[in-house]
Amino acid sequence: MVLINNIVINNIDQTRMVKGTLILIICVITLWGKLISAANPHKAHHVKSGTCEVVALHRCCNKNKIEERSQTVKCSCLPGQVAGTTRAAPSCVDASIVLQKWWCQMQPCLDGEECKVLPDRTGWSCASGNKVKTTKLLVGDW
Repeated sequence: MVLINNIVINNIDQTRMVKGTLILIICVITLWGKLISAANPHKAHHVKSGTCEVVALHRCCNKNKIEERSQTVKCSCLPGQVAGTTRAAPSCVDASIVLQKWWCQMQPCLDGEECKVLPDRTGWSCASGNKVKTTKLLVGDW
């Protein structure tokens, strides 16, 4: 028996207090771990070799009311391949296409759209009728 603040605690009560404290500590650690993992939205996950998947989408309009879209993509390309675009979707493409900026050889446009490399070779446009979609790579992106 132990005397704490004029309260007598026997061995059975001490054992219960220790067990209760351990359970509380385990619950707090478990909760803390779940909070940490929930705070990190970019969980590491495997992308099948030779493929890409979109992990985030961004969309906005600028002051000229031109819609701007971007996306974050995770790719796991095979040797000799890099991340690119095929039929308006992220994909792994031959590295020589990107190195030599032959963008239209990736077939980045949808069926029925015409692909044209931009004059400064920083991207491409896909046109169908009077609708034109332009994709431009930013200097620091690659």
